[in-house]
Order: sequence, then structure tokens, then C-alpha cells
Amino acid sequence: MFLSIVLKNKENRMRLFKYSLPGCLLFCLLLSSLVSCDLLPTVSFKSTPTTSAITGAASTSGTPQLNTWYSDGRGVEVRYEDWKSPGNNEDTVTIVRFDLRYIKLSVAYQPDHPLLASEWMQQEHVTAIINGGYFDDHNNATALVVANGQAFGTSYDGFGGMLSVDGQGQISLRPLQKQPYDPNNEQLQQATQSSPMLVVGGNATQFNANAAGSRRSVVAMDRQGRLLLIASPSLAFSLGELEDLLVASDLSIDRALNLDGGASTGLYVNAGNQHVAIDSVAKLPIVVIIREK
Repeated sequence: MFLSIVLKNKENRMRLFKYSLPGCLLFCLLLSSLVSCDLLPTVSFKSTPTTSAITGAASTSGTPQLNTWYSDGRGVEVRYEDWKSPGNNEDTVTIVRFDLRYIKLSVAYQPDHPLLASEWMQQEHVTAIINGGYFDDHNNATALVVANGQAFGTSYDGFGGMLSVDGQGQISLRPLQKQPYDPNNEQLQQATQSSPMLVVGGNATQFNANAAGSRRSVVAMDRQGRLLLIASPSLAFSLGELEDLLVASDLSIDRALNLDGGASTGLYVNAGNQHVAIDSVAKLPIVVIIREK
């Protein structure tokens, strides 16, 4: 009796092993394929006094202290904030703020050789990089781009916004509905256009957009004339939620322009002890580059 029970249990264990082994192998193969395809972006935050690495969606676990400006001492500040929308969508947002007295801004455009944000950073060796405006399936800009004085594409007319640098090196961010681009009277050295403007004069704007959450990237100017780059790396906020959060923040934002988000969102900073790495999923033909003067 005892022997028969032992044999029967052994048979059951062998049968279980027989049928579970293929399932385990299938699961392992599926997991490895997801990792090899890099479907989940890698997001890492590094800053004095702490360092962390986060895979996938951003998290507050192990990151530098929230709501604290970390400075490199030369006009670059980094801050992390936990933003939550009324719909309970939540993400750890990275904010980088620049004093314009210490930086130069340029736009790089290479539709024939787009790169991930991390690859752009390796190529340029600069203070900061963020993705630019929209582009089509052939990596051509869908609006005006000016890179080192050379213009590409056609300006938006009556909507959207433009981040630009004029011939005197002045950086500006403006709504094109109120301040259209005039190629006959403007000699821009750098520019990227995108849509929609999220904030104008400190107030939320009106636009039509779906309510889906996505990775987001934003360029903004505050009331003190400083430049801000903002990235939300998780699939958290709709554009409507994002503009409300921008207006409600204590960042004193005067103007804010939505950049190409989703798989294009990428933000890198390398300034003293301040290091941010949010890689894009898609390769980017357009990026905004920040250098020290």
C-alpha cells in the first residue's frame, strides 16, 4: 500500500514535470524576446547625493529627494516631482532648468541618420539633449526646422509653437498663432516647431487632443526668463492633464510647448554632478541641444 502510493506520487510528479517544462521554456523564450526587442525604455536618474537606476516606468523609489533643486553651480538645476492628475494618473517627472546667461541652444537635424537620444548624447558630448518636434515615417520634419542657419520644412500657420534662436543668440519660445513666423523679416539660426502650445501667459490653452496617456516631453520658459525641459517617461498623462499640471505647479511657467512625445521622448543631462538619462524608444532626426557658453 505504501509502495503503491509512493509510485503513484512519483508518476504524478513526472507527469507534472512533463507538462510544465514546455510551459516554462515558452515563458522564458517570450520573456527574452521582450527584453531583446527593448519594448520597455530604460530610465535612470543620477544626482548628488544619491544615485538610482529605474527600468521601465519611472518610480520614486531610490531617486533623489523630490521637490528639491539640485544645482551644478553653473546655471543648470535638476528637480524630480511626483505629479498626479485628478484621474489618478501618476508619474515621477524630471525638470531641468537653465539660466540663459550660461548656455547656448542649437537644433540638430539629420533625417538620413536618426539616433536614439542616448546616441545623440554620445555623439555630441553636451550639457543636455531633448527630442524636438514631429517627424514623418521618412524622418522628415513635419514643420519648420532651422539647424545652424539652414531651414528645412514649412512653418505651422495659425497653430503650434516655436523654440528658436535669432541671429543675436537670443532664445525665445512663442505661440505661432499670436506671433507667426515671417521668413522675410526673421533670420533664425536655430528653431524647432511643435504642437500644441500648452501654456501661454501662464494660462492653459485650448486644443483638440485625445485623452490617452503617453510619454511626454515639454519645453517651457518661466516668468523669470529661464528655460525648462520637462519629461514624463511613463504612459501617464494626456495632453489635457499635462497642461493642467504645468499651470498648477510652482514652476512659474509662462509658456510651454509640447514636443513630440510617445516613443520619441528622451532627455539627457550631464552637468557637473547632475546626470539624467531618459532614453527614447524611437530614433530621432531632430533634437534640441544645450551647451555651456
